[in-house]
Amino acid sequence: MKPKSKILIIAGSDSSGGAGIQADIKTVSALGSYAMTAITAVTSQNTTGVKSIASINPKEISRQIEFTSIDIKPDAIKIGMLHNVKVIKAVLKSLNKINVKKIILDPVMVAKGGTKLIDNSSIELLKLKLIKKVSLITPNIPEAEILTNTRISSAEDMIHAAGILIRLGAKNVLIKGGHLNSRIMQDIFLNKSEISSFKNKKIYTKNTHGTGCTLSSAIATYYSCGKTLKKSCEMAIKYVNHSIGTGPKYGKGHGPINHLSTININKKFK
Repeated sequence: MKPKSKILIIAGSDSSGGAGIQADIKTVSALGSYAMTAITAVTSQNTTGVKSIASINPKEISRQIEFTSIDIKPDAIKIGMLHNVKVIKAVLKSLNKINVKKIILDPVMVAKGGTKLIDNSSIELLKLKLIKKVSLITPNIPEAEILTNTRISSAEDMIHAAGILIRLGAKNVLIKGGHLNSRIMQDIFLNKSEISSFKNKKIYTKNTHGTGCTLSSAIATYYSCGKTLKKSCEMAIKYVNHSIGTGPKYGKGHGPINHLSTININKKFK
């Protein structure tokens, strides 16, 4: 199968394979596109938590972005873990150079086990500069609360927070509702002209490591192939839900989802 599009992923590495660059590559590949990467940090982690984080030099991050894109032009970009101000500035500078229009930002702030992955000055720069540069920002509820300085305990609160992000300069917002105490999962998509809600039955499992990374990469993939942003969100949410429901149940903590849930092995490879 020939890849349908080319995605550049700017994010951190997860040694356990469930989140970060590893989850992104699996997602893009499983959905039929070609994944390229610019690694922003290397983490040592497993399903029980993060042991350490090693930063990549911002100049090296820029080189990865720019040198890759000169040769193979991305159809879309997915941005994940950006853990300090120098990294964000380097990414912004490189984005201006390569001039790709379709950019999905997953504002990774806290790991599933609770480890903080970004500092306060980086959060402010992200709010001030980066969200204006991207097509869509995809915070979960804790991330949306940090970005908007509001408390979110209902779908109405999610809509209010999304509105704040729009006023900060975001073009489109998808707030993920998995942290709400409800049997129905509700994700809110919002821009200046529309509000949409995607509702799905919640799957009760601790094995949801990397769902945010996976969702944003899936959105970037569908969007790069010509789907509208709203339709890309809808299709990506379905993919993630199916991947959660068929998860392999690895590890003692928050296990990974099944990124390969879309793949059927051709007979000649069996």
